[in-house]
Amino acid sequence: MLTRFLVFTFILLPVWSVRAQHGAPAKASGKPVHGSPKVERTELIDFAKQYLGTPYRRSSVNPKNGFDCSGFVYFVFKKFDVSLPRSSREYESLGTALRPEKFKAGDILVFYGYRDSSFIGHIGIICEADGMRSRFIHASSGKAYGVTISNLDSKGYKRRFYKCIDVIGKR
Repeated sequence: MLTRFLVFTFILLPVWSVRAQHGAPAKASGKPVHGSPKVERTELIDFAKQYLGTPYRRSSVNPKNGFDCSGFVYFVFKKFDVSLPRSSREYESLGTALRPEKFKAGDILVFYGYRDSSFIGHIGIICEADGMRSRFIHASSGKAYGVTISNLDSKGYKRRFYKCIDVIGKR
């Protein structure tokens, strides 16, 4: 048993870490998240926009009750058979960060927490790609208190921006 633990800790874990940092397909819940042939970016965004105005509800993935940020992203991508983490904190190590000129609708924006920039605390989906001037749809616990569209270059989001990742794969 100790031998298996040591093999995992010293051989497999570093290999997974290096692959995630160097552009290997991102994984969540044990399934690849890149390259799903079923996902059309415009369809994904149109589907997400159906939920504009849905109230914010912590720890929820149910549109009847409301969504939190990661619950909303999880719900939208699940409709297109893309398996993603349920917690925003899990996005810190997911995927490879894109340069702003590579942002596309359907990519996921990852942000630090509102009060604490030492951890990931928010995510959203780009619905209008324009580099750091992109607009994104997300479930906000702030003033909008629900699913809304915001500007990435607004003061509150620009300072918290961590990265943008592609979980669809078609560039």
